[in-house]
Amino acid sequence: MGIEKSQPLRSKWLKTKQLINNDSIKPFIPDTQKFNKVNLKSMIARYGMLYIKPEIGTHGVGVIKAEMENQHDFAYQMNQKRLTFNSFDSFYKSLAHVVKQRSYLIQRGIHLLKHNNRRFDIRVMVQLSPEQQWEATGVIGRLGHSKKIVTNYHNGGQPMDIHKLLESRVSAKRRNELIQEMNKLGVGIARHMNKKYKRLKAIGVDIGLDQSLTPWVIEVNAKPDPYIFKQLKDKTMYRKVIRYFRHTDHKP
Repeated sequence: MGIEKSQPLRSKWLKTKQLINNDSIKPFIPDTQKFNKVNLKSMIARYGMLYIKPEIGTHGVGVIKAEMENQHDFAYQMNQKRLTFNSFDSFYKSLAHVVKQRSYLIQRGIHLLKHNNRRFDIRVMVQLSPEQQWEATGVIGRLGHSKKIVTNYHNGGQPMDIHKLLESRVSAKRRNELIQEMNKLGVGIARHMNKKYKRLKAIGVDIGLDQSLTPWVIEVNAKPDPYIFKQLKDKTMYRKVIRYFRHTDHKP
């Protein structure tokens, strides 16, 4: 793929800008802005908790969780290291030193549901079917490492059956409804992105559920890893995902 085709699919900023242009998708996209002092100050005051992430990056590398603990105290965590500050200026100065000249984004923080006191999110795999229709082919939970802020498998996250993660909270009927809602959202995102990126064959939509079970689109990955589904005991989804990848010649 040429540079104009591939770069936008790597840029979280350009993908976010495209998604918020769709009225049915926009309500599920957390407020996202470019990292700078003005945006940081207004967003930390408004939301209390933020994620600061590289515009281009994978596997949760470089992601920072930032919090305002009261009007004067601030903190951020990167990997397993947490720093606290007693003024916004010192907080910003330290973050700016970490970010340096690289392009970073600030995203409204979503207070994710927990399982055994560990945060989790959900990956929805959406692929072109052999009939060239967009289809949600797999959904899996990603249970984060207890001491880390990201849930990625490559960062100590544990792939899990979504039903197991939600069974203590909602009925089987409601779980199935939630999965259908997330699948529908994922397919809508794929169709919308495919209008601009014609070569798109598959996406991985990372969704966080908050305490009210509202789905929030944390990120859209244009090169989703199919092998995460192999971690499930039931291999049905994994077989379908791999079959669709092979049919579209999309090399995992």
